[in-house]
Amino acid sequence: MRIVVAGGTGVVGREIVAAARERGHEAAGMSRTTGADLQTGEGVAAALRDAEVVIDAVSVATMDAEASTRFFRRSAETLIGAARQSGVRHVVALSIVGVDRNPHGYYAGKVAQEAAYQAGDAPFTIVRATQFHEFAGQVAQQARFGPLQLAPRARVQPIAARAVAEHLVTVAEGGAVGRGTDIAGPREEELSEMIRAWRHHRGERRPVFAVSLPGAQMRGMRRGLALPDANAQMLGPSFEQWLSAQPISAGRAGR
Repeated sequence: MRIVVAGGTGVVGREIVAAARERGHEAAGMSRTTGADLQTGEGVAAALRDAEVVIDAVSVATMDAEASTRFFRRSAETLIGAARQSGVRHVVALSIVGVDRNPHGYYAGKVAQEAAYQAGDAPFTIVRATQFHEFAGQVAQQARFGPLQLAPRARVQPIAARAVAEHLVTVAEGGAVGRGTDIAGPREEELSEMIRAWRHHRGERRPVFAVSLPGAQMRGMRRGLALPDANAQMLGPSFEQWLSAQPISAGRAGR
């Protein structure tokens, strides 16, 4: 089966491509760097030629609700139109657990993305996942100011990007179901403590200062609005297990 991964050069996108190939599928990543721009539509039809399934794992680096909404809505609409014209039988969209309870900042865009698929005419499945284990490294890098390391407080139940990728490939191998089962890691964690552990694993010993960041999205995360409910499928490894398996020089950005 030919699978095209939109956002295939990102953290989870690379894992999806690898997981699909390991299962014997023909998989290719699609992004601006490969000549396909979901904002303008340029190169998208060519990238989807002969594709049976598209997995939407696109992302954007913004916490601005308007910018995120504009990006995700346009990206989804472009993929829906191109998938219909190319005869794609199934589009799998990766979203985030709790975005309907916490539709602010970056998450506002994910709400718009889901709405676009629900209003479109392409067969789709939406899979919501919790934050990735890699999220700790991303936030740590963004919240470092010279020697000062801030660690935002938030309640999360992180999952390994590889586990997400393998699940998405499984979903892609089946038929479209609309809203799929949410997926999450095996246990709740405190984001600021994840950042401490991530830095310690890298051999960084400078003090880490836990902070409560302003903004509706972060307030919602501190309240636990990004945590899964009892119906979610839990997938290991835990953050501790995942971190212990990372090279000391690891710390690549997650979502």
